[in-house]
Amino acid sequence: MSTKHTLPRPEGHHTITPSFIVPNAAKVISFIENAFGGKVVDRYDGPNGEVFHAEVMIAGSVVMIGEPSPEWSAMPAALSYYVSTGEEVDVVYKRALANGATSLMEPKNQFYGYRAASVKDLGGNKWTICAVIEQLTKEEIERRMKDMPH
Repeated sequence: MSTKHTLPRPEGHHTITPSFIVPNAAKVISFIENAFGGKVVDRYDGPNGEVFHAEVMIAGSVVMIGEPSPEWSAMPAALSYYVSTGEEVDVVYKRALANGATSLMEPKNQFYGYRAASVKDLGGNKWTICAVIEQLTKEEIERRMKDMPH
């Protein structure tokens, strides 16, 4: 095996590819499939049915998932899931709740030009569902921040 050759990364793996280690990994995988349209592209289960390692493709990006173990303690993640429109934020948010997520923030328009909502899945991961609804300059965002009630 040579270490001098550059080989391609697997599809959906970017320079930084998120992963999390959570209890209920199989349920979290089902949640991602049903709420976000994810597709399992790789999965290795242990002898007792625990998820040793899985990879789920969500719209072109892979998220890696596994169960906690003596070598790997639980480590949930905070992830942003971009959708195409503000209306889609609302639809995906409702679908996430229908699939067992807990609401952290209902959909609303943000000062920085996004519509966003946040949920927590059964493994403790925080998902922010968002869409760009306004293209703003840095100056416009800073002005809006200053105008916000503190």
